[in-house]
Amino acid sequence: MKNHISQLLSEKITFSFLMGLGFIYCLSPWGSAATALILGVLIAVIFGNSFSNQTKLYTQKLLAYSVVGLGAGMNLITVSKVGLSGLGITAISITVTLLLGLAIGKLTKSDKEISILIAVGTAICGGSAIAAVAPIMKVKSHSITVALGTVFLLNALALVLFPAIGHFFNLSQEQFGLWSALAIHDTSSVVGAGMQYGSEALHTGITIKLARALWIVPLTIVFGFLCHDLEAEHGSKAKRPWFILGFLLMAAVVTWIPQLQEIGHIIEGIARKCLVITLFLIGSNLTVKTLKTVGLRPFMQGLFLWFLVSTCALLLIKYG
Repeated sequence: MKNHISQLLSEKITFSFLMGLGFIYCLSPWGSAATALILGVLIAVIFGNSFSNQTKLYTQKLLAYSVVGLGAGMNLITVSKVGLSGLGITAISITVTLLLGLAIGKLTKSDKEISILIAVGTAICGGSAIAAVAPIMKVKSHSITVALGTVFLLNALALVLFPAIGHFFNLSQEQFGLWSALAIHDTSSVVGAGMQYGSEALHTGITIKLARALWIVPLTIVFGFLCHDLEAEHGSKAKRPWFILGFLLMAAVVTWIPQLQEIGHIIEGIARKCLVITLFLIGSNLTVKTLKTVGLRPFMQGLFLWFLVSTCALLLIKYG
């Protein structure tokens, strides 16, 4: 018993020490989105994550505050134009992705609950959409874990692969921002990929991604009618992307009060550093246990759907 307790204590101390070093690296001038993610993954896979509940909680909160901070470096008029310009293609892509996801789920014979969650996560904004729809559908906790794990793995791949693919196809920053917003699941990875590609790519990507995330609201309403089940009946609430409103309000303040623009750029710089830390935390959540939980069929469904969506979006943006 004592040996077991000593081992657990040693693991926690080791993990805490490595995470501390990771935070220092993320805050340093050499810290980047991709390397932070990879560093977090290496720590989790090799040493495990002794504080998985805490790192997941801090990841969600830090991401939300960081996105709000990014709004301080943007112009609301530009945000509105970019968001409206991508409205049509966003609506079409969400509908097509949902239908494709369900069809591929049947082909791969994935569990129905998991299949729906993966399709929803791919269509809108990854984990946030899954977390919003899951309580309405009253799905099993295992289904949520598998869907989130699948989306998480694909997000990690996108963060590393997308900038390289964008440079290979010689995409402009605006094109890359649009592509990443349409094809990458979670907001965090859209931001991470955009940070690597350029400032304009980041601004375009985050604006369109946040506009896309607003579709969580009508989607949850539709699922509520389809499932004949309101959240209040089982005492759980779907997560709302409140950070979108914060992002818009921050952009509005800086736009309408030009004297605050200098301070806004400082806040944006801090938010970018916080996003590097967020990606490091995201990587630390990818443990061996998470990899084993996903399973082959759900991963193949998610991978095939993601490949089709990202390829079609890339071809349309580049040549259409």
